[in-house]
Amino acid sequence: MSLSPELLLHGYSIGIFPMAEHRDDPELFWVDPKFRGVFPLDGFHISRSLARRIRSCGYTITINRDFDGVVDGCADRADTWINPELRRLYRHLHGTGHAHSLEVWDGTALIGGVYGVVLGAAFFGESMFSRRTDASKIALAYLVDRLCQTGFALFDTQFLTAHLASLGAIEISRAAYQVELRQALEAGADFAAELNQTPQGVIQRITQTS
Repeated sequence: MSLSPELLLHGYSIGIFPMAEHRDDPELFWVDPKFRGVFPLDGFHISRSLARRIRSCGYTITINRDFDGVVDGCADRADTWINPELRRLYRHLHGTGHAHSLEVWDGTALIGGVYGVVLGAAFFGESMFSRRTDASKIALAYLVDRLCQTGFALFDTQFLTAHLASLGAIEISRAAYQVELRQALEAGADFAAELNQTPQGVIQRITQTS
C-alpha cells in the first residue's frame, strides 16, 4: 500500500494509523485497535525521582530542531515499524506543519525525543527514544506540558505499554476514542507556540493538574 500525505492525514482523522511489519518491508497496513492508548492531559505522573532528574539534569529541550534525527532515533532499534516510506511521509507532514518533534539534548548530543502528527487539537504520538536514563520520560513530561499550554484536547499513544501506563496513560475503547477524536478535531491548537518551559514550571504545572 502506497500512501499520499493527504490519505495519511485522512486516516488519522478517522481514527486509524499506518505501520509496516519491519524496517525493510515496503508495504504499509492500517491499524484500528479495539482498545486505544491515550494520555489524559491532566493525568501525567511525575515521580519524585523523575522530578529530581528534570530539575538537575541540565538537558536542553527544543521543538522541531531535528525532526529527522528524532525519527531516526526512534527507528534505531532491533525491531521497528518505521520503514523508508513512513519516513518520507512523516518528513512531508513535518514540512507542512502537521508533524512535530520534541528533542532532548545533552550539550550537542541528541539523547532523546518524541514525534507525532497534529490535526486540530489532537496530537497523535508516533514514537519516542532515549539514549540516557529517563530521557524519554523527560521528553514526555515536556510534551504533555506543551500540549496543555497550547490548547490540545487529545494525546493519542496508539497502544498502551507498561512504560506509558507507569506515567499515567490509560486504555479506552474504540468507541470512546472516536468521541474524543471528533471533539478534538473540531478544536484548534498551536503546537509550535512560543513557550517558556523551565524545569520547575513544567513540574509545577503538571503536578497541579494531575
